[in-house]
Amino acid sequence: MTFEDIKNLDEQYVMHSYGRFPVALDHGKGATVWDVDGREYIDFTAGIGVTSLGHADQGWLEAVTGQAAKLAHISNLFYTEPYAKVAQKLCARTGMANVMFGNSGAEANEAMIKLARKWSFDRYGKGRGTIITLHNSFHGRTVTTLAATGQDKFHNYFFPFTEGFRYAQANDLASLEAASGDDVCAVMVELVQGEGGVLPLDREFLRKAADLCVKRDWLLLVDEVQTGVGRTGSLFAFQQYDIEPDAVSFAKGIAGGLPFGGVMANEKCREVFTPGTHGTTFGGNPIAAAAACYVLDRLDSDLLAQVKEKGDYLRTQIEEMGLPCLGRTRGMGLMIGIEVKEGWTNRDLAAKLIDAGLLVLTAGPGLRLLPPLTITREEMDRGLNILKETLS
Repeated sequence: MTFEDIKNLDEQYVMHSYGRFPVALDHGKGATVWDVDGREYIDFTAGIGVTSLGHADQGWLEAVTGQAAKLAHISNLFYTEPYAKVAQKLCARTGMANVMFGNSGAEANEAMIKLARKWSFDRYGKGRGTIITLHNSFHGRTVTTLAATGQDKFHNYFFPFTEGFRYAQANDLASLEAASGDDVCAVMVELVQGEGGVLPLDREFLRKAADLCVKRDWLLLVDEVQTGVGRTGSLFAFQQYDIEPDAVSFAKGIAGGLPFGGVMANEKCREVFTPGTHGTTFGGNPIAAAAACYVLDRLDSDLLAQVKEKGDYLRTQIEEMGLPCLGRTRGMGLMIGIEVKEGWTNRDLAAKLIDAGLLVLTAGPGLRLLPPLTITREEMDRGLNILKETLS
């Protein structure tokens, strides 16, 4: 099919909840993709941080097809090997106690919210279900995770939103304390606010927030949907902070391109969910879990160290270009935000770059880069050259 054929089908049969760029992608290899007309692009997006090992990784393909030939789905009424192995790998590498599996980041955060409220109910009874989140946060697009999101622009249309959320300023302990009360059960944070603009939280603020949670007997919930699975240079970003979360959500890159997510709980919360209190039909799907096993095995210490090195390289090269429309960079590992200067818009710059052959993302008022963790130096340099030539 041609681009126009695909576009026409989309316009006639697909709900227009996305403002797509005028590109129809067909296939990829590594951090390079091609559209239906054969045009080549360097991928600095990884499907918004999902294709963690790049496109068409041979080992990933073998893991997926091998499991597909055995058992695609059987439901959580029965045991299967792949999800159990993923849980073991996650707990062994994080120190968490156990795992609940789902399908997406929003679903993982919903489960984490439910876990916190049930933990509090089991301990204190009704009336203690409020969760404090941060302004400029983003936690998903369900009615509840939109309510948890600390951005006013998302609090529209879908009334009534789920109750039980209050917001504090990031990196402001006084604001966090002012949002507290006898009805609070947890604090929920992203360690790097992704959709809000790729904004890492201050380490001292996180440490004091964690101390406050212990003092008030609140749970500390960490949303690692975007920061997890090697994206910041460690398996999870919380491992680079001096904190011990009670629950951690994950999704995006965990299965290298398949829908998969979940929540890890510490020992204090391991028995909160009991049979019938939470569930999902596709959670722990054998094919997605087999892919996740492969991804986790690939994310060894050498690859994670390379993620930090690659992130430092990209940020240094971009800042040294001195482009008139771009300012400073920020982020951790291969989760990079770029300031867009006054007089330009991130959407317009992204469109120019995509038209020139470089796929990029926006976040807040800036640009966002989430390339595959396995991107090569040659692919990085080709992308950087497009960036420089297009925006000079």
